[in-house]
Amino acid sequence: MAVMGSGTWRKAYGALKDSTKVGLANFNSEYKDLDIAIVKATNHMECPPKERHFRRIMFANSANRPRADVAYSICTLARRLSKTKNWIVALKTLIVIHRLLREGDGSFKDDFLSYSYRGNILQLPNFRDDSSPLAWDSSAWVRLYAFYLHERVECFGVLKYDVEADRLVKLPQASGKAHSRTRTLPCEDLLDQLPALQKLLQRLISCQPEGTACTNHLVQYALALVLKESFKIYCSINDGIINLVDMYFDMAKMDAIKALEIYKRAGQQAEKLSAYYDYCKNLELAKTFQFPTLRQPPSSFLATMEEYIREAPSVSITRKSVSSPSDHEDEAPQETEKPVEEEKEEPAEAAPEEEPPYTTLSEEDEPPPLPPTTGDLLVTPIHYVLPSCQISACFFESYTLAPMPLAELG
Repeated sequence: MAVMGSGTWRKAYGALKDSTKVGLANFNSEYKDLDIAIVKATNHMECPPKERHFRRIMFANSANRPRADVAYSICTLARRLSKTKNWIVALKTLIVIHRLLREGDGSFKDDFLSYSYRGNILQLPNFRDDSSPLAWDSSAWVRLYAFYLHERVECFGVLKYDVEADRLVKLPQASGKAHSRTRTLPCEDLLDQLPALQKLLQRLISCQPEGTACTNHLVQYALALVLKESFKIYCSINDGIINLVDMYFDMAKMDAIKALEIYKRAGQQAEKLSAYYDYCKNLELAKTFQFPTLRQPPSSFLATMEEYIREAPSVSITRKSVSSPSDHEDEAPQETEKPVEEEKEEPAEAAPEEEPPYTTLSEEDEPPPLPPTTGDLLVTPIHYVLPSCQISACFFESYTLAPMPLAELG
């Protein structure tokens, strides 16, 4: 009689556990379909979660569902993640959570953020599966991936919006170029949000599988999701740096010190992200991506920024606008003495001084949309167009993402 190998035995045992859980879920009349979908989407089979099971989970977490259903779904995924010792189950659960964060609506993200504060869902510092060399190497990837997703949720809590789902907008004075919302943030918000984005990018750069995990198709599926997000995150940081430099020489000293540290960190991260792309180019998934080229900010500009700090005022300098309330108060007495012809010219002079409103992209100018919420993410072609940077800040030369066929990952 043939002796069953350890790997075969583990697969058989995992399949038995999955079928047992599905059988037990049938006794749960209220959430039976959801329980079965979660078990099947995160089973022991070494392949990405099947789309039909993920869509069932997605439906249970949509905005029009009772919040009790969403809470039950999050609790079930959290329990599945915390109890398993198998790297495949853990990784597939993280993939489901990641896709829910990417494709889900804002209400799900709010609920998940609230629950993560209480339960530390994505904290897996001690996760280990030592059943094989692949399991050991993949366990390290599971920990890195979980840390990244945890930081992603934390960043959402700071920004109050999801960077990946955020639509680009264009300003009339920007020659029709599309920008992230960080391009127009006020100074206070910018100094809060850029460090959170940079911290998220740092976590992303650390997501590098090693050893036998590098060639595993399930690991590369998750890595492709992470790699896609690097483009949009860096785009937001880049636009924020441009905005930061525009305001820098009007900042108070303490704000200028913070801004200088952010600017320095952006240059360091551009170098690290470039190295990260070089690393990914050696993997199987590289042929499905077109990687952007990053440039470093000039060191001469850093010297100018440091010189400003030495002479910066303790309070910020507000550039006096001709349309400011104080100016109108000064001009009010003069208007009564002007001839009728001059009074009629006043609105014409003031009109160009008003701040033009933001406008969203028209259908003709708008870049191709983000991946739809139907169909698999990795078979959808995505193309983004980065704004060109015309000041001394780090930026992309190109920003294009090619399709990711599942067949090439499997």
